[in-house]
Order: sequence, then C-alpha cells, then structure tokens
Amino acid sequence: MLFAKKSAAEKRADLRAALASGKLQRFPGVFSPLVAMLIEEQGFDGVYISGAVLANELGLPDIGLTTLTEIASRGRQIARVTELPAIIDVDTGFGEPMNAARTVQEIEEMGLAGCHLEDQVNPKRCGHLDNKVLVSREEMIRKVRAAADARRDANFLVIARTDAREPEGLAAAIDRAKSYVDAGADMIFPEALADEAEFAAMRNSVAVPLLANMTEFGRSPLLDAAALERLGFNMVIYPVTALRLALKAIEDGYAEIRRAGTQAGIVERMQTRKRLYELLRYADYASFDQSVYNFRV
Repeated sequence: MLFAKKSAAEKRADLRAALASGKLQRFPGVFSPLVAMLIEEQGFDGVYISGAVLANELGLPDIGLTTLTEIASRGRQIARVTELPAIIDVDTGFGEPMNAARTVQEIEEMGLAGCHLEDQVNPKRCGHLDNKVLVSREEMIRKVRAAADARRDANFLVIARTDAREPEGLAAAIDRAKSYVDAGADMIFPEALADEAEFAAMRNSVAVPLLANMTEFGRSPLLDAAALERLGFNMVIYPVTALRLALKAIEDGYAEIRRAGTQAGIVERMQTRKRLYELLRYADYASFDQSVYNFRV
C-alpha cells in the first residue's frame, strides 16, 4: 500500500531471472509514481526512469543539468510504489569514476534495480541528436569498473550505454561495448542504431543482455516487441512516450478551455475520479483508518 510488498533485493533478483529467460522485458518510461502504478496494472515487466524526462519535467533540456540528488530522490519515489523493478538513467555518472561509484551506491540505496551510464562528455546531449562528443574508451572503462565494483547487491544491474554509433560508426560502437563488458557491465545499451541490421550486428557481437531504446522521433526505427525478441534483445524502453502523451493531452485540453471558457466539452477525455481512486487503491487505506475512506464515489 504505502510501499511495494517486494523488497528492492527481490525485485533485482526477479529482473536477473527475467533477463536470463530469453523473453523481451518491456519497460515503459515513467515520470511519476502514479504512472508507475498504472504501468504495473497494465502488466508490463518493469519501469524505466529517463534522465531526459526528469530534466524536462523540471523545465530543463537534456544536457546534464540535473543533479544526483534530484535523480536519486525521484527514483526512490517511483521505485517504492511498484512491485516491478525500476531502471534509472544516471547520464554520465555525475562526474569522474569516483562520482560514478557514489552514484551507484546512492541509486542502489534508493531501491532501484539498476542504472545506465553513458560515454558522452558532460555537458551531454540527447542520444538521437547530431554532434555528440564521447569520452575516451579508457575513461569510460574506468567509470564502468568503478560503478560495477561499488554495488553491494550483486544483482544490481550496471548498464553501459554507448553513443558511439553516430560520431564513430557501428564498428567502434561494438568495440566500445565489448570493452565495457570486460570492465564489468552487465548489459549494453547501444544508442541510436540505424536499422535492424545494426541491431543484429550488435547482438551477434556482444555476449551480455542488450537494451533497445524505442524512442519516438529518433534515429532508430520503431521496432515492435516481436522483432526485438527475434533480434535477441533482452529489454526495450519507451522513455518519453508517457510524457509526450500527457503533454499533448494537456496542451489540447487547456487550449479547449481557453477557447470555450469551460472544460465541459472535454470531460469525457479525462480519467474519472472513480478510476483514479481505483488506481491509488484508496479503499485499501480504510483498513488503517476508516475515517480516511468513509464516502461513496
């Protein structure tokens, strides 16, 4: 009710087992605890917390302006309400290898099941934009090794993201991915692959689980779950989908109120109070104190 029944350790163990099953794990993006609850109810496998979305929610572009405190705090708020494992984006690890080590320990302490760390310089940019600049392979190897060594729960998932495809080419992205695995990464996140052939090449070259980013308006084709599973990918994220859906609905709704002077014409588009209370499991709180739920909807 107030917290998920499963412990963080149980969620991490479940995720490890799921990744070994051969079944594609679908992790929609979330930007609030309430959205995480909805995703769990929909029957997905986990929740994904995008660094871009957390920055955007704060009114900031995705260029590394958020802090570890902001990311970790939001991660905890989301992870605590769902039985599903939660993966979070920690951008470039908030600094040097020692910072990456601290980041992993903070994130682990907050109840997350794993995080991904990328090989861009800071300030970074969205993985599907031009002119990305990478740190050296050696620097990223040190960060990945520090992150992997820092975790206390062996099931905490350290995911290395490489943005090398656009600036250095596919072969370099594959070589970087292999070196990150050697440094201790449990999973590779190859960003902005161009087509199915590149997804297949990455799968044929890397021995650990792979994560696919199915973000809208990006460089990668929007492959469906069946295609990704056929290609041998283990996890797919839909990082910004929820935010884009919500903002479009809000934008259109308030435009209607501005035009018409009332929301009466768009009420049918809204989630009802009854449905919201079902999602929140409002009635369950009655077992603690009947006075908090003594009404009819």
